[in-house]
Amino acid sequence: MRRKPLVTRGCKRAIARLVSLAMLLRIVHIGAMSQVSKIFVGLKSTKKKAAPHSDPTGPRCQWDGCEKNGVHRAPVGRDGEGLYLLFCVEHVKDYNKGYNFNADLSDPVVARYQREASSGARKTGGTGIKRDAEAPLPSTARSGSAKAINARKTATQRLAQAVELKTRKLKVLEAKAFETLGLSPDATPEEIKSRYKERLKMHHPDSNQGNRSAEDELRASIEAHKILKLNGFC
Repeated sequence: MRRKPLVTRGCKRAIARLVSLAMLLRIVHIGAMSQVSKIFVGLKSTKKKAAPHSDPTGPRCQWDGCEKNGVHRAPVGRDGEGLYLLFCVEHVKDYNKGYNFNADLSDPVVARYQREASSGARKTGGTGIKRDAEAPLPSTARSGSAKAINARKTATQRLAQAVELKTRKLKVLEAKAFETLGLSPDATPEEIKSRYKERLKMHHPDSNQGNRSAEDELRASIEAHKILKLNGFC
């Protein structure tokens, strides 16, 4: 008696189809995972990285022991005009609190910085102002006036001018001005001013009850003093 095969031809076909379907599903699964991997690889984290800590740049604060930036200027003072030191905001306040233009009147700590800076022992910024050996005399007169011009001249210049005035020949108006005031050409500035004040009082209208000749003398005295003053005699 002939035995029937355990696996029929129809079963073989079904098994083959299942195997093909399983392989197809595997291929699809592998492809999908590859696409998902590419998507995740393309994504970047939105979390920002902390900026690296950078040391402060620029000049250092010149206060002893301070490591902060020094961007605030502080003047040196009388012996270092035009020069300045650099401090941070905290120490420039301390410096200004104890500062005086004259280092002798400053706080002892601030005075030490001033003296070191003015002597060159401590580095400074700016350009120092050089003073003349003999400073011009101060003047409260308006700029451009005879008084202001004379006040700006040094003592040496004024002395040289006085010598020149005494040696040179007087101009006609200058000689007449001395004559009007009743002075000799070698009169000193103090004598000219004194005589001018005397004549103002002498010929003032209040002292002469409106006398016309006194008014003429007053005007002549004023004009004479003006000429002498403009030419440097007083």
